Amino acid sequence: MRPKCPGNPLARYSSRREFFYVGLLGGIGLTLPQFLSSRAAAATKSFGTHPAVAQGVIHIFLPGGIAHQESFDPKPLAPAEYRGPFGAIDTKIPGVQFSEFMKETAQIADKITLIRSMSHGEAAHERGTHNMFTGYRPSPALEYPSIGSVISHELGTRNDLPPYVCVPSVPNEYANSGYLSSAFGPFALGSDPVAGNFQVRDLNLPDGVDAARFARRRSLLETVDHHFRALEDSDAIHSMDAFYEHAYSLISSQKAREAFNLKAEPDSLKDEYGRSAPGQRMLLARRLIEGGVRFVSLTAGGWDHHDNIKAGIQKDLPATDKAIAALIRDLARRGMLDSTLVMVTTEFGRSPKINPTGGRDHWPRVFSTMLAGGGMKQGYVHGASDSLGGEIDSDGVSVADLTSTLYHQIGINAESELMSPGNRPIEICQGGEVLDALLAKRA
Repeated sequence: MRPKCPGNPLARYSSRREFFYVGLLGGIGLTLPQFLSSRAAAATKSFGTHPAVAQGVIHIFLPGGIAHQESFDPKPLAPAEYRGPFGAIDTKIPGVQFSEFMKETAQIADKITLIRSMSHGEAAHERGTHNMFTGYRPSPALEYPSIGSVISHELGTRNDLPPYVCVPSVPNEYANSGYLSSAFGPFALGSDPVAGNFQVRDLNLPDGVDAARFARRRSLLETVDHHFRALEDSDAIHSMDAFYEHAYSLISSQKAREAFNLKAEPDSLKDEYGRSAPGQRMLLARRLIEGGVRFVSLTAGGWDHHDNIKAGIQKDLPATDKAIAALIRDLARRGMLDSTLVMVTTEFGRSPKINPTGGRDHWPRVFSTMLAGGGMKQGYVHGASDSLGGEIDSDGVSVADLTSTLYHQIGINAESELMSPGNRPIEICQGGEVLDALLAKRA
């Protein structure tokens, strides 16, 4: 496994030629090419795609495993030891209830698709997280790329923006590029949007470096590039040059930099999302998708409530609920909901019975996932758990099914193959089916 590192944990290699890049770019404080440069030639096999419905994806991950009973799938008629400490409220979908701490999302439920029958067999945090970020069960033989990296590889950049951005940082090792080139890994902000001094690293020239100096250094870099191209001409070097060109495009493009400028949003909208970490992360995610980023991954809250689930839910769920509802409303007002797929996931559910310490334990047999926009049905609930919330009652959905459906909506054939090390073709997503029942009929 790739070692965990703060920020963006992408390893990189060094060569004689790269030392020249580092020296030159360090003079202007530009570390973005370290993210964009390729550690190895991208080994890929391109397949045709079908027309996309969604143009961008916002993946909201709730780390720790949120209890479906205390969120999207309450059991108000179950015995108290299964029902839990909270009541249930009606939603905009007739006959469907959410937890009492999801008041805001309940009011926009007529715009979402809810899956109440997700399942996989992994009860450990790391393995469950791997599933939800890659669409694959973990394997000791292969490091799979994240969904964001696959989208980055298949669809590329738009409007000079990175195709795959993590807010505020790379959340786990499974959000990286796996066996694909590190060029398809995520761009991490390096700062949390909720911070008062929020500023994205690498997008601004440091003090003392103006546009003219920036251009001179670029010219000098091109001179060195020309020299070493003659000495070390190779496909890998040509590829690396493209990543440096992308870095320059990002730092020199006012439109690209503006996509990250959260200060441009009115205070009233920031208040609507909530002045919380989930609220400001989701607001920035909408702004990035609007600017041209294809896949934004963010985390909200912490949900590993083995003890005192009542206090944990009361602490984190109201802010997350407020932010999710605001995001859906905001996308709809801007005419972006049909072209933006919002996906709310977690690594697994929680056990049906409250344990002796007032919490719930890991439970991968059934849990809930929410989708909105991007060609999904509105006001639709797919599948069900049983009366105690412990098993699937109907229409089970696998992680591969969910992932295949997401890829389908953004215009990627999940049965297409990527080339892993050793020239071994691997399907983008194996064993899943596109869930037609979730999709809105297209005119």
